[in-house]
This record gives sequence, structure tokens and C-alpha cells, in this order.
Amino acid sequence: MTRVKRGTIVKKRHKKILKRSKGYIGGRKNLIKRAKEAQLKAGVYAYRDRKVKKRQFRRLWIVKINAACRQKGMTYSQFSAGLKKAKIELGRKILADLAENHPEKFDKILEKVKKEL
Repeated sequence: MTRVKRGTIVKKRHKKILKRSKGYIGGRKNLIKRAKEAQLKAGVYAYRDRKVKKRQFRRLWIVKINAACRQKGMTYSQFSAGLKKAKIELGRKILADLAENHPEKFDKILEKVKKEL
């Protein structure tokens, strides 16, 4: 059997890993073993945090809606109960946007909710 030299393939693989770990601190950016570990960890964090991001946005929207409701003398829980009774099916994302950028429209929704309660 003939001898196979694999230096170029290994070099290519290493370059790919080091390119992805560019910007990391210390040996994690230029030592192949450390860079590989960093990449594995980064992948785990990226996967996990794609789910965490959704939770954090939901929390943010609730905080914005609650703040807008409390200015008008109502709590978030009362507001959400009133929305169900009034059969208004708007998501938290839309409600938070209305509360922040279009307060007059949010006030109209709030009035409908107050009438239902």
C-alpha cells in the first residue's frame, strides 16, 4: 500500500476551528485543543440560549404590559383576565408594543377590559 500524507487535511480542519474561535481570550483562540473545547462549549450555550431567549422576551413583554396597566390603576393579572372575558386575542408581544409605542391604542383596549371586569 502507498503512503498517504494527511498534513493538508489536518491543517485545513485546524484552520476551520481556529477561524471560528477568533476573538476568544487566551489560548482558546490559538491552541487547537483549547479552541476545540471552546467551540463545543459555545455550541452548547448557543443551543441552550436559543430557548432562554424566548423566555426572556416573554418576561420583558409582561413587564412592559404590567407597567402600562399599573399607570392606569390595574394589575397585569387583572388585565389578562379581562382580556379573556372581553375575547380579545392579542399576544403579549403585540400588547407590549402597543403599550410602549402606541399608548392611546393601548388605553382603548384597557377601557374595553375595564368594562368587562
